[in-house]
Amino acid sequence: MFCFQCEQTSKGEGCTKIGVCGKKPEVAALQDLLMYAVKGLSLVAVAGRKAGIRDPEIDHFACEAIFSTLTNVDFDPSRFAELIHQTVKFRDELKAKVTAAGEAGFPEGPANFTPGSTLTDLVAQGETVGVKSDPDIDPDILSLRELLIYGLKGVAAYADHAKILGKTDDRIFDFIHEAMAASLNTDLGADDLVGLVLKCGEINLVAMEILDAANTGTYGHPVPTSVPLGAIKGKAILVSGHDLKDLEDILKQTQGKEINIYTHGEMLPCHGYPELKKYDHFYGHYGTAWQNQAKEFDAFPGAILMTTNCIQKPRDSYNDKIFTTGLVGWPGVAHIADKNFAPVIEKALELPGFAEDTEGKSVMVGFARNAVMGVAGTVIEAVKNKAIRHFFLVAGCDGAKPGRNYYTEFVEKVPEDCVVLTLACGKFRFFDQDLGDIGGIPRLLDVGQCNDAYSAVQIALALANAFECEVNDLPLSMVLSWYEQKACAILLSLLYLGIKDIRLGPSLPAFISPNILNVLVEKFNIMPIQTPDEDLKAILG
Repeated sequence: MFCFQCEQTSKGEGCTKIGVCGKKPEVAALQDLLMYAVKGLSLVAVAGRKAGIRDPEIDHFACEAIFSTLTNVDFDPSRFAELIHQTVKFRDELKAKVTAAGEAGFPEGPANFTPGSTLTDLVAQGETVGVKSDPDIDPDILSLRELLIYGLKGVAAYADHAKILGKTDDRIFDFIHEAMAASLNTDLGADDLVGLVLKCGEINLVAMEILDAANTGTYGHPVPTSVPLGAIKGKAILVSGHDLKDLEDILKQTQGKEINIYTHGEMLPCHGYPELKKYDHFYGHYGTAWQNQAKEFDAFPGAILMTTNCIQKPRDSYNDKIFTTGLVGWPGVAHIADKNFAPVIEKALELPGFAEDTEGKSVMVGFARNAVMGVAGTVIEAVKNKAIRHFFLVAGCDGAKPGRNYYTEFVEKVPEDCVVLTLACGKFRFFDQDLGDIGGIPRLLDVGQCNDAYSAVQIALALANAFECEVNDLPLSMVLSWYEQKACAILLSLLYLGIKDIRLGPSLPAFISPNILNVLVEKFNIMPIQTPDEDLKAILG
């Protein structure tokens, strides 16, 4: 086993015995084999496109398969075995069409391999095709290849979310196949791979744009909304992950059943969407970020539904009240594939729920681009009058690794004439702090989920246009935290846009080689975080 795709990888080098995320070696091998198989499928898909052959079902399946290998999504070996066999089935069906159209054959490797018939056989195959399968590869080429693959995992995640709500874009599928196939091409040099990496950032912008259109087109543009962090007496269901459609489905299916619905983790911004706000049993938010779920889920007195990614190994104490859906999976946890959440509802009705009302703080959400740009004139005037000196985008993933208290301290020390924008689960380090306002503009603006980096980019571009300058010339600094591969895709999008001076932490990716890091530093002045005091002084003087 060797895996170094997430920020918390063992010793900052790579997990070799068991994943810090809880991934076992057999699952790591199966994920490696699935990615290998999808690369073979993509080789055939690229040839198919040359012959005018494409299959939307296969394109979407490829996104799902890639997304399933993203950190903290699926830990169930049996489901990976199914995905591997389905990948090869799709590959061979497409290959027959491509061959009939006159396209040449395919080289030995992922476009032709036969998967083992047993789980043991598949694991053994997977152990031969992982990150370390070529000991002679140039470390910089490997670094760029893996950066590309991890960016693709983020793109696939956003594309899958959008497809669930009916939005697709062939540019995304075309590039995923192109890049997956290119990762097998030993003739590509560093410059070729850098070009693909930056194109991945470009395509991720497309994916986030259509996901934004899917979310806002279905549920309306988020509006500023106060969300209670306490609880009310009664039966309860907790929804965690990222998927808005799953939340809508469970809200519909619980109407009239006297069950209150709470969000957890990255579902917090859902309270700002008008079409979700209309359900009167959609109450509030419970808990914080994904890495605290074991303690928080244990204490929650109702049923729990995990959507998309961010699951951790469930404790025995709540294993019988947690459910997964979509691509999420954990061995032994009840999985709901058909979106009929009756088992979740039944469990919620069995459990005691909250015995009494509990008061808590409230937090504001809903400051996506429409809300912010609706007061753009006030913001611009405040900057011109020097009431607002600087904007900080303090955003990204949260995690358990030491060093993330930096972000709490940083926000606490941001001067009172500065505004903090935030998004993704990194905000849980400071989301409940009252920073006050500047002339009616809140000093802490929650833009939304990680994919709402699109909104943050649109806000920055609009401000740059208003001030007739480039984004890099704005009084705006980005202080980002990363954990998994969606964060990699977002970073690549920012680099594609030419945004410089990004501060990244709490540690730099283990898969970035020293030479590639130097390239990023020289071209984009990307830098690791220091201390809050040092970074604020460097930014503000």
